[in-house]
Amino acid sequence: MTQDTVRPSGPVPPAAPAAGWSLVIPLKPLALAKSRLAPYAGDHRADLALSFALDTVSAALATPGVDRVLVVTRDAGAGRRLAALGALVVADEPGGGLNRALTHGASAALALAPRAPLAALSADLPALRPAELALVLGAVPPDGRAFLPDSPGLGTTLLACTPGRPLSPAFGNGSRARHGAGGALELRLPGVESVRRDVDTGADLAEAAALGLGPHTRALFASLSPR
Repeated sequence: MTQDTVRPSGPVPPAAPAAGWSLVIPLKPLALAKSRLAPYAGDHRADLALSFALDTVSAALATPGVDRVLVVTRDAGAGRRLAALGALVVADEPGGGLNRALTHGASAALALAPRAPLAALSADLPALRPAELALVLGAVPPDGRAFLPDSPGLGTTLLACTPGRPLSPAFGNGSRARHGAGGALELRLPGVESVRRDVDTGADLAEAAALGLGPHTRALFASLSPR
């Protein structure tokens, strides 16, 4: 993380999460990522996807209690950029899909730190604030699994488990219902909108901008916005 990514978190109080978290962040090849942004971003769609990931990883690395961030991707160029920030890059399993990629990343994280709490985090959180992510991680129960729903309330942006518990990711359309049905506790916290606001469309990006974008996305957003 760089100091540029640490933005004021407004009224959110400092959190005291369990120490030593491993975060696993999946990233599609940029050529395939964020297809729904094409009407808004055109030829810059892949650049936006990379900017989202750079800002997400930067904020995650700056979060109190997070010891390591693993990015699961088979995009070599994106992997180099994210590794330069301090992320550990895990080669994705080709054709494995999102949940297999997360399971693969979770295995790598457990090999590095078998007693660390573990969370899967979306790569498209360009307004992510470290203090808000720390608050979410601090709310995870000490013995179990928990998840945070996205802003629309249908998906999931974070799924966490404590040591000895399986992550059991079930991301994709309707994942909020699946994670709840699978026994994970839904976290209902005020003041963590930057952790919930993932971006799939131009309207989503405008909402993230209202929260305050990270530096990579902010620069690109400014160049794409109408004058």
